[in-house]
Amino acid sequence: MKPQAKNYKFIQLSKFKTQKVLGGLFSVLSCTRRNTFVGMTPSIILVCIALYFMGLLSISWFTAKESNNDSYFTGNHQSPWYVVAFGMIGDSLSGVTFISLPGTILTGQFGYLQMVFGYVVGYFVIARLLLPLYYKLNLTSIYSYLFERFGAYSQKTGSFYFLISRIIGAALRLFLAASVLQIFVFDNWSIPFEVSVALIILLMLVYTYRGGIKTLVWTDLFQSGFLLLAVILSIYTIFNQLGWGVLEGVKQVASSSYSKVFFTDWHEKNYFLKQFLSGAFITIVMTGLDQNMMQKNLSCKSLPEAQKNMYSFGAIVLLVNLFFLSLGALIYLYVSAKGIALPMNELTQNVQTDKVFPMLALNHLGLFAALVFIIGLTAATFNSADSVLTTLTTSFCIDFLGFDTNPQISEKKKTYMRHLVHVVFALILWVAIVLSRQLNQTSVLDAIFTIAAYTYGPLLGLFAFGLFSKRLVNDKWVPLVSVIPPALCYLLYVNAADWFYGYKFGYELLLLNGLFMYTLLWLNSKKNRLTH
Repeated sequence: MKPQAKNYKFIQLSKFKTQKVLGGLFSVLSCTRRNTFVGMTPSIILVCIALYFMGLLSISWFTAKESNNDSYFTGNHQSPWYVVAFGMIGDSLSGVTFISLPGTILTGQFGYLQMVFGYVVGYFVIARLLLPLYYKLNLTSIYSYLFERFGAYSQKTGSFYFLISRIIGAALRLFLAASVLQIFVFDNWSIPFEVSVALIILLMLVYTYRGGIKTLVWTDLFQSGFLLLAVILSIYTIFNQLGWGVLEGVKQVASSSYSKVFFTDWHEKNYFLKQFLSGAFITIVMTGLDQNMMQKNLSCKSLPEAQKNMYSFGAIVLLVNLFFLSLGALIYLYVSAKGIALPMNELTQNVQTDKVFPMLALNHLGLFAALVFIIGLTAATFNSADSVLTTLTTSFCIDFLGFDTNPQISEKKKTYMRHLVHVVFALILWVAIVLSRQLNQTSVLDAIFTIAAYTYGPLLGLFAFGLFSKRLVNDKWVPLVSVIPPALCYLLYVNAADWFYGYKFGYELLLLNGLFMYTLLWLNSKKNRLTH
């Protein structure tokens, strides 16, 4: 018998307000079934989040003991490689993969694996080419290499593009996860989205403020474990409700219309070669040329251990993405079997794929699935931004404030400035998340990779020119030169179909962006005798 609302403070979805921005984010959840109850109260959800946060705080308390600037930036170079490898799952996947990737199966099928195969190649390149360079130079910020190779303007240009890329990317990731919590917790208590996001960021500040990378290596391990557990339990729940065993479930996914992996139409964005090469280069730039991902690798005890981390991480990423794609196929098989209406954009009449998994988990799969989803979402929410605050702080302190080149800055002053920068970036991230509500993007995952194609291109060109050319650039012109390639790429993207017989650019714009940057750097350079 269904419990009475007067005896239990259950969430009644019909009472949720439709979101005014983003065309009503997850408004489908408020109108799918007017009299549907979810057996989780906002209080229960908040208790889950509180317990999770206590776990993070406990880890922070143990790891931040006797912390200093060196432990904040490098973890004292004592991080076990296997801990770093597993912990990086949350950084590379985050809430975007947890919420968005399963939904993309509807139109993309298993085509995303084409990019993942490229990822594996990219991790091998990072291990063999970039990590040896970073360890040889004993870098804290990887953009210090650009200072050694070209000069201060190039270093700041590289760091600037990283800061912009990571702030936008982290804002979109955290926005997606925080929006679900907003609807199922904070809206029930009339707490504005701006306030709820501020509370989430404040919690992150509490456990990252002192320990930095030394703490994050272990909190990432904790959070990646919960994120992976959530997707496995979600798969199990759907198997159970459809009456399938593991072997039967795998067979159903493999034989479904969603399981197509390879696409061969070269005109389309999902063409195999485009996706594979894009995946390889996206990994090289978004991991190998990204301070957020490399700072954890540089905290390992030695180069061989960092390389072990990267090799094993490539295998882990392939397996985990296969889990998420399988979950996506199962979601749509379940929706079809049960006759459940998919969430639609009222203006475009397109399926809002980012909303499909939350709708199913919180409306249709029962209390256990809802609890699993909330736990996974909480892990994704904290993992989406906590390490970003630390690495943004590191990059700014090293590349702009000159912590490693200015001996006049005392350790005490460095600590004060580091704390201040950490808090300022938290405020900037809060503003970026609030502004993200103005977007009306079908898939946040697609938005992140599209932005990366524009912002990481100059980084790709800078590092490639430094590694594969002996020429010396005119350093002071590099900031101006770096603006041109993204503008050219946007022009090509808008006009490609008319100019190139229907060809559509996808994420391979990243390669063109880097090539344009490399060419312009060559034109802005002269011969010299510099050796690598």
